[in-house]
Amino acid sequence: MTIALPDDVRPLLEAPNYVHLSTLRADGRPRNHVVWVGLEGDRVLICTSDWTWKAALQGRVVEERPDEGCRLMDPISIKYTGAPFPSRGPDRVCFVIAVEKAAQHTLNFVHLPGAVAPH
Repeated sequence: MTIALPDDVRPLLEAPNYVHLSTLRADGRPRNHVVWVGLEGDRVLICTSDWTWKAALQGRVVEERPDEGCRLMDPISIKYTGAPFPSRGPDRVCFVIAVEKAAQHTLNFVHLPGAVAPH
């Protein structure tokens, strides 16, 4: 069952925040990737090369689109870097992921760089 992105999660995905993507290796061991994401309605876009481990996604991926010209990747790259993605080629692919669960959690502390911690 897919869901609409909650109002407190959408801004996090619209902003240039890094996202952790967990996948499984062929032997079943987990692997974590830090990725950039884009949105298409309530679906998440993750663009990559078809030869990386990220490209071995299964399960919640509802569509895999070729992206040789980076039509999907360029807006994501511009969001994170201000420039189009520099690597193009026939290996570029974009996964469309339907969200099944989403939540946002805020820790109850304030980051104060340079503050001295109590002893």
